Amino acid sequence: MASTSSFSEGSSVFGGSSNLVSAIETIFSVYEPDVIAVHTTCLSETIGDDLTQIISKANEDGKVPAGKKVIYCNTPSYVGTHVTGYANQVSAFVKFFSTATPKKRNVVNLVAGWMEPSDMREIKRIAKEMEARTILFPDMSGVLDTPLTGHYDMYPKGGTTQADMVATGDSKFSIGIGPYTTEDACIKLENKCKVKFETVEIPIGLKATDRFIMSLSRHANVPVPDSLTEERGRLIDLIADNNKNFYDKRVALYGDPDTLIPLVEFLLTLDMKPVYIVTGTPGKHFDEAMTTMLKEKVPEVKFKSGERADMFQLHQWIKQEGVDMLIGNSYGKYIARDENIPFVRLGFPVTDRPGNNFFPYVGYTGATNLLIKILDAFLDHKDRTCPEEKVELVM
Repeated sequence: MASTSSFSEGSSVFGGSSNLVSAIETIFSVYEPDVIAVHTTCLSETIGDDLTQIISKANEDGKVPAGKKVIYCNTPSYVGTHVTGYANQVSAFVKFFSTATPKKRNVVNLVAGWMEPSDMREIKRIAKEMEARTILFPDMSGVLDTPLTGHYDMYPKGGTTQADMVATGDSKFSIGIGPYTTEDACIKLENKCKVKFETVEIPIGLKATDRFIMSLSRHANVPVPDSLTEERGRLIDLIADNNKNFYDKRVALYGDPDTLIPLVEFLLTLDMKPVYIVTGTPGKHFDEAMTTMLKEKVPEVKFKSGERADMFQLHQWIKQEGVDMLIGNSYGKYIARDENIPFVRLGFPVTDRPGNNFFPYVGYTGATNLLIKILDAFLDHKDRTCPEEKVELVM
């Protein structure tokens, strides 16, 4: 459930302390949550509200009921992107919950990056298939995609429990899934509770999934089951059978760096050519990864990160020399329409296609889903634009 402290003109001048304290009181008395998570906005940050002081005072004054928690993080909208805000909130979970005891448990933390609830559910399925003991956090599965049952629940049953969040401090290892969104939290957990970690890319595509599964197998000390090997084999079979549809196709991409890096790697696996890539999130890791993967295989590539890497820039590149496909979230539909190119929606969230959130794009199953979407987009465009005599029943 989300609510607001409702800043007014007075709050802008005198600060938002009273608004926040009133909101905390109201939320606890009316909605009875166990935890309130507070994050700031640009206005709150600009006027200099001190969350630490405000919430400490609320606790001292008895505004927070016994056994309840108020956690918080700073998320000024003029610093970084939504990726930055998400990373800050994940770090706040570690700060306020993770607790170490003298005894470590044979559990691996899976720190989830910015992805669909269906992707989080698929990661849990993979871990269960491997019989690995894990704690996934944050976990939006069963929260943002709750079923319609005819019975109203204020708080869904899904997500990571408080007990599990506390227990992350006793886990033997952490795997951060997406460096941009999880590395800070993993570092904080190591410093606070001595839990070692490594980060891997979000497992989009064949190679990134291989690395994630091998990392989990190694640190959880469990074998890779035959069922996952078979999923991998079916994916490879689909790739091999359809290479003629992928080979040498030029692709433009945009989105979050944790999504784009494994996606570019997957497109190269398919013998496609990612030629234009932009992300609004700054960071050296993205630039270095693009250079390493593309400097030899796609020497004509253009990529850019940071505040000046936007959709307008991407569209200008496409106008200068066209592409065969565009991949990204819903905002790309205008470019795809203008240029009459196949468009594959990928990223969180996709706002203009209901149901997209039910299909994972991580793991071997997710890679198969993505592959089929790419194929469908190419073949639909071919059917729609080819001469009448070239329309085939079997492609």
